[in-house]
Amino acid sequence: MLAQLNKKLEKILPLITPVSVFIGVLLGSHLSAYTFLSPWLFAFMTFSGSIGSSFKEFVKVITQPLPLVMTLIILHVLMPLLALGVGHVVYVGDSFTITGLLLAAAIPTGITSFVWVAIYRGNTVLTLSIILVDTVLSPFVVPFTLSAFIGAKVEMDTWGMMQGLFLMIVLPSLAGMLLNQWTKGTIKEQWGPRLGPFSKITMGVVVAINGAVVSPYLRNLNSKVIGMAAIVLLLAFFGYMLGWLLAVLLRWDRDTTVALTFNGGMRNISAGAVLAVTYFPAPVAIPVVLGMLFQQSLASLFGYLLGKRYGSRESEALA
Repeated sequence: MLAQLNKKLEKILPLITPVSVFIGVLLGSHLSAYTFLSPWLFAFMTFSGSIGSSFKEFVKVITQPLPLVMTLIILHVLMPLLALGVGHVVYVGDSFTITGLLLAAAIPTGITSFVWVAIYRGNTVLTLSIILVDTVLSPFVVPFTLSAFIGAKVEMDTWGMMQGLFLMIVLPSLAGMLLNQWTKGTIKEQWGPRLGPFSKITMGVVVAINGAVVSPYLRNLNSKVIGMAAIVLLLAFFGYMLGWLLAVLLRWDRDTTVALTFNGGMRNISAGAVLAVTYFPAPVAIPVVLGMLFQQSLASLFGYLLGKRYGSRESEALA
């Protein structure tokens, strides 16, 4: 029953986050009181997604690191620079919005990218390695990126942010991989289908809670919020497109191209929202939360485009 529920939830992934944001904005103060639960719920999501990873797979990719390195360059150099440039051009003097755009671009790749890469039969080993490396680096890379580009313009708790990233991502990831290694992969077979649906439901809960925190800023739609949503959509679209174009230019195979496309565009947006709500003034979270509206829908769009370009294997993966 849980395995069937997991497959159904995979099919409606593009709807889970926008609907959750809507619920959070609708309920507002009723949910915002539970913000303290977000890091713990997210840690469970990370653990659930990590039990299928192993250190052996990670070592395989390290021996041919160029796709991994290119993905990290997209995630932590090209996209943050693009977000920063767009922010300074469109929102001159608005340090909160610029910080929000930069944070949305600087956070690590999303764990759900593995789901999309698996559905479209891309290189899952590469994807797991990207998630692992990016996860381990995130407590250092994200605060460094924000400090380097924003400096003292916005007050932030750098040490607290690093601790939060370790709690939400690094420790549960290592725990999941250690259990995978200890059980020789059987934990994924036994518990993966059981934890999968709860992980996706938890993602919706986390998104709703974070949406509730910024609900005062999203309830009254004005030209600024609508314009910001359009910019966040374009930046997210460019992330997916950049991963695809670089893979094509470097003449990598279909599986690697699928992996780079989803990992270049996908962000751990729930973690970004938790960071924004916990360690920054509330307006910083608005661009991050808006990213939740588009990320999964764009993943679905690019999955369709990749299927058209290379031939779809989605039906095989979902069978």
